[in-house]
Amino acid sequence: MDRVYVFIGSITIVGFFKKLFGMEKPANAEVNPAPAADATDPETGGEVAPERMGVNGEYDQSGLAKRVAIAFDEDASVTDVDTLWVAQTGSSVVLKGSVPSQDILDKMVELASGVSGASDVNIDQVTVG
Repeated sequence: MDRVYVFIGSITIVGFFKKLFGMEKPANAEVNPAPAADATDPETGGEVAPERMGVNGEYDQSGLAKRVAIAFDEDASVTDVDTLWVAQTGSSVVLKGSVPSQDILDKMVELASGVSGASDVNIDQVTVG
């Protein structure tokens, strides 16, 4: 169900985190958190891999994508891009959709690359313009 918010004199932009994951960003969420003291990988019982680190240092299968979404939400130069989606395949960040300019795409790749656990950023499914 799509929601439209209309305010006279301003617009509401839903952030990447909420758009992608359907929830408000946790107040204490971090782009590159330290592992939680009790964080373990449920598959291996060992340490959580960086790409599976959640926004609060916990294990999260989609942790990398969530932290990239937070990085985008925290940068004013890309927060109004509502036609791009973030996913992950292992430690690869996958961007899908469209962006208005190459400069904005370059900035988003830079931000995504700076998130711990990101080995590369795939932009094969992004159109510019």
